Amino acid sequence: MNLKGGVAKTTTTVGLAEMLTSEFKKKVLVIDLDPQTNATLMLIGENKWKDLNEDGYTIATIFEEALDPDEVKFILEKTIQKSVSNISSIKNLDLLPSSLDLMDVQERIAKMATGPFHETNPIEILKKAIRPINYHYDYILIDCPPNLDIITLNGLRISNGYLIPTVPDILSTYGIPQIVKRVKEFARNLDIKLESLGIVVTKYKENSKIHKSTLELLKNESDAPLFDSIFKENNQMANAADFTKYYSTFKEKWGYDSQSQAFYNLAKQIVERYERK
Repeated sequence: MNLKGGVAKTTTTVGLAEMLTSEFKKKVLVIDLDPQTNATLMLIGENKWKDLNEDGYTIATIFEEALDPDEVKFILEKTIQKSVSNISSIKNLDLLPSSLDLMDVQERIAKMATGPFHETNPIEILKKAIRPINYHYDYILIDCPPNLDIITLNGLRISNGYLIPTVPDILSTYGIPQIVKRVKEFARNLDIKLESLGIVVTKYKENSKIHKSTLELLKNESDAPLFDSIFKENNQMANAADFTKYYSTFKEKWGYDSQSQAFYNLAKQIVERYERK
């Protein structure tokens, strides 16, 4: 998550998910909470997404059912897309697709009544919906929108930790202390553990003085640690967003240079952090 758009949150989410399942042999679910649907389009393509959206098999239906349970029914089994990705060697990556309709329901969700016994708490909606499959996966990665509104809070509610992808410039890093502070308050109020796993530098330009100086500042950031993995800005990363191209391996899609190694190192740090507990 990051309050700034355009910092490669989706690219980081999808690449990390594909790395975890292809190289670390994990079973992974991606939940796309961003109404822009970019993670969804990267993993299943536009044509498949249009069919699902038309039939109501997206994450928006989870929230629509909470608003109108007598009229709308969310069907988890039909909404989860199995074995997604345009890398043919990947088999254990699933997706809960997003929808533009999330923009319409967000304000209504924030205003919904909680019921006489608070049985319809608006930040518990996603948690209740995925409860049947919560333990089917080694890792669940959530691509959040660039805000801390009610949809994002639903994602945080089911999370153990969060990453902050950021371009190393002034505007992209400005909100990091606010993110950490707000999430701490959220976790404290709910009495849950929610770790700031760290900052991931994206779209790094080696010839940029601003990027170099900001990177040094991030190394000393007290609010969240900095991951060693640095993702440079290049055409290969941009091309990876195109679902119409098909690949045999992770490196073929993401590049044979330092980018694939950066994804490997990021995934390795996360796996080591959680599996040694």
